Amino acid sequence: MTTATRDTPTKAHINHASDDRPAPSAQPGDIRRIFRLFGEHKGRLALVGLLIVASSLISLASPFLLRNILDVTLPGRDTRGTVVLAIGMIVVAVSTTVLSVVQSRQSTLVGQGVMHRLRTAVYTHLQKLSLGFYTRTRTGEVQSRIANDIGGMQAAVTNTATTIVSSGTTVVATFVAMFALNWKLTLVSLVLVPLFVWISRRVGGMRRRIATNRQERMADMSSMVAESLSVSGILLTKTMGRTEELTRRFSTASEELADLEVRSAMTGRWRQSSIGIIIAILPAAIYLAAAFTVSGTTGAVSIGTLVAFTTLQGQLFRPMMQLLSTGVDVQTSLAMFRRVFDYLDLPVDVAEPDRPTRMANPKGALSFEHITFTYPGAATTTLDDVDLRIEPGQHVAVVGATGSGKTSLGYLGARLYEPDQGTVTLDGVPLGELTQVDLAGAIGIVSQETYLLHATIAENLRFAKPDASQPELEAAARAAQIHDLIAGLPEGYETVVGERGYRFSGGEKQRLAIARIILRNPQVLILDEATSALDTRTEAKVTDAIARLSRHRTTLTIAHRLSTVRDADVIVVMDHGRIVERGRHDELLARDGAYASLLARDAVLV
Repeated sequence: MTTATRDTPTKAHINHASDDRPAPSAQPGDIRRIFRLFGEHKGRLALVGLLIVASSLISLASPFLLRNILDVTLPGRDTRGTVVLAIGMIVVAVSTTVLSVVQSRQSTLVGQGVMHRLRTAVYTHLQKLSLGFYTRTRTGEVQSRIANDIGGMQAAVTNTATTIVSSGTTVVATFVAMFALNWKLTLVSLVLVPLFVWISRRVGGMRRRIATNRQERMADMSSMVAESLSVSGILLTKTMGRTEELTRRFSTASEELADLEVRSAMTGRWRQSSIGIIIAILPAAIYLAAAFTVSGTTGAVSIGTLVAFTTLQGQLFRPMMQLLSTGVDVQTSLAMFRRVFDYLDLPVDVAEPDRPTRMANPKGALSFEHITFTYPGAATTTLDDVDLRIEPGQHVAVVGATGSGKTSLGYLGARLYEPDQGTVTLDGVPLGELTQVDLAGAIGIVSQETYLLHATIAENLRFAKPDASQPELEAAARAAQIHDLIAGLPEGYETVVGERGYRFSGGEKQRLAIARIILRNPQVLILDEATSALDTRTEAKVTDAIARLSRHRTTLTIAHRLSTVRDADVIVVMDHGRIVERGRHDELLARDGAYASLLARDAVLV
């Protein structure tokens, strides 16, 4: 069996989703999934549909009222009848407006409810994915799916369903009314409908492809901003003198996005403009058709009927164009839905158990039983049949050269990954049978790369224990030897730490992280090279804080410097994913094996 050369996935293992995958296209089941999103709003949707149907039917009364005015009351000088019919037209206009406002509010509530549900579903699912997903995916790509793609669907989700129902009802009702007025003129009006449908389908297909490319470019820009305008990115850019180069790259990406926006706006514009021209000409065609009958005695079309018919004709083609335009928007939105569904369909590698085992007071026996592990997408094995048991309260240190599998063992101990073979247990219970909450309460990690939120010190500490009191915060900070520094700040525990904690030194951030773990109070502690990036003086302070934290806890130390593990109960030496030696410091030195060789070389371990 081959072994990996690193503890974590290399760039060769990382497959950026947006770089290599073809543009997503709508799948047959996407429409059904979209309809299911509206499932919990059936009552409100029924109300919206009722309001739409009522509004559409009421609006059809106006042309008939107008016909009676022109053909009956005005020629007959029936002033009273004209007043009644005119009032009727006013009532129709007011009623349809009121119904439209109420319907708009209800449909917006439905749409925003669906958007909320979809955003929450994506965020919740992403929280369940293993660490491996985030080592393969750019942060900006994730942000783009949630912000740009879901945000881009908002108008379609909020308006599309109501537009389809409203326009569809209006088209059907108007067609029936036109047919009742004059079936011959109706046939003249409908002869070009197939052409309208064909043009809109062609335009929709083109816009869908452009929309997919546009969302990918927006994801690229989001990633570029997230990477280059963070504190770390700015430091790297300025120290490497790459400001102008990154500006050029961003400008190029922005220009490509602008070009796609123009293409999206103009795609099919001439085709759709031709539809508008035809619709504008159609009334003239109706007048010409009517001209052959107005002067005749058989089948003559009255002036009132002609005006009513052309009014209905306008009411027919306006919603018909809305339907066709909505069809284009739907096809455009399907590309965004597919990108979001891609994330929702990602498998959860580290899933919550269906029937979890509760663990209220863990003793802290952590056991790795014949563990074999390979990073997703990697061709080489990182851990090969590793067998290790750490007794409650015992301190075990893991040392080895770069790529020996030390950090990977810590990841598996916190269930950030699942082993390919073997089982990791806590007090004899497989970690896969514990909920994430119970596991986080029992096993805590202090890593080399301390992450602090852009918030106050108190908020960062309470991330581990939201209900922690101020005395508890101060007690944890004292144990981590950071309280005096915090108390000396002008705002004390309300000091904002800055992006990723850049207002503090590496040692200070590490002690804040230790204070945070002290508040969490786990029974098992995994120290992943927690002092490797510190100078000797700072390391001494952090090491002392860690020693206090480790007291009476089961501790697994991933060692960077051999000086930090001399007093461990057991030292485990790893090489190429296997355990090659184990024992106390003096015992391993006496064997003059791998451990002694590492110590003699004064190796820098990662």
